[in-house]
Amino acid sequence: MRFVRQNDLNRVTWVALRSRTGSRQGRRGSRGGSGAVRGVVAVLAAAAVASGCAGGGVEEAAERGSAGQRGAAEAGAAAGTAEPAHGQQRGQHGRHERHERRGAPEHGGRRQLDAPAARALDAYAGKVRRAHAARVAAAKRWGLAKAPLSAPAPPAQKPELTTRKGFEVAGHAEDGLPPVFTTVPTRHKVVFLTLDDGAEKDPAFLRMMTDLRIPYTAFLSDYLIKEDYGYFERMRDRGAALHNHTLHHRHLPPLSYAAQKREICGMQDVIEKRYGTRPTLFRPPYGSYDRDTLRAAGSCGVEAVPLWNEEVFVDRWDYRESDRELRPGDIVLSHFRGTSEWKGTMPDMIRRFLNLVTAEGYAVARLEDYL
Repeated sequence: MRFVRQNDLNRVTWVALRSRTGSRQGRRGSRGGSGAVRGVVAVLAAAAVASGCAGGGVEEAAERGSAGQRGAAEAGAAAGTAEPAHGQQRGQHGRHERHERRGAPEHGGRRQLDAPAARALDAYAGKVRRAHAARVAAAKRWGLAKAPLSAPAPPAQKPELTTRKGFEVAGHAEDGLPPVFTTVPTRHKVVFLTLDDGAEKDPAFLRMMTDLRIPYTAFLSDYLIKEDYGYFERMRDRGAALHNHTLHHRHLPPLSYAAQKREICGMQDVIEKRYGTRPTLFRPPYGSYDRDTLRAAGSCGVEAVPLWNEEVFVDRWDYRESDRELRPGDIVLSHFRGTSEWKGTMPDMIRRFLNLVTAEGYAVARLEDYL
């Protein structure tokens, strides 16, 4: 089977089409009964993987699939009682013999509906409806214009990362230095949310992101997070990925190689000690770096340097590109800030971010799933 892992509307169209096709096949012969049920279950299972159990359209597809299942079962039963056409009797007997050899249940020449498969379909449809209802309710609680779209399943084969043109340093490719990029190559209509430094520690932000199930990546500086390491431990436990933004947020290029290495590798050690995982991603403060920066980062386990294509604030968006458009795979930057520096809170910033992303048909995906 082939399906397009885009966003909810495309998935619904495909699933609904597959369900109707299953119904037509059910009318062609006696084998359409339980086979159609299994087909519908397989299709909906594939849709579940692609959608992350979200999107209102999937419940609609599930209901259509149930109707297709009933139509296929009725058509299969009717075909099972019909007289074989001239020239087809031998083939029909052959099929009955195969059913008998496999031990397929028969009753009056009709195959019985596969009840476990039907129950699985009903259970799945109910799960999808409940998940979507919870997402819609969470969106209303947090004042969003619409429920966020669900990201497709992560790519089975990760895209090849290369340094953005103009962002290279001398000997970048020859020395195998970590790639520097602002967007991830993908056809999926997704963007990635990243947050820098760790200055603001807003409990409402954690609740909001957990409630809405929005993935994000944090790039942390020790001089800010050491006030409350536990806040970022709770963040990690809720699914956020924690990466490196140096110990003291210094402008790196003027520093010596040894000083840069202390800033970068020292933060690698802090995150590994406090949170149990050594980061593989590094974002230099202010997005500024030189060859020594990348050499130092690579020496202590950094594999990639994601920068950003857009930045979102409480009251505006800033864009790197002149057309001010989102693109598939764009990395979006924001910061841990509150009312002392912004005209609002972190939840206010997330509302602005999600309302625009959703309105333009994008889902928020987990950056690490694509790297």
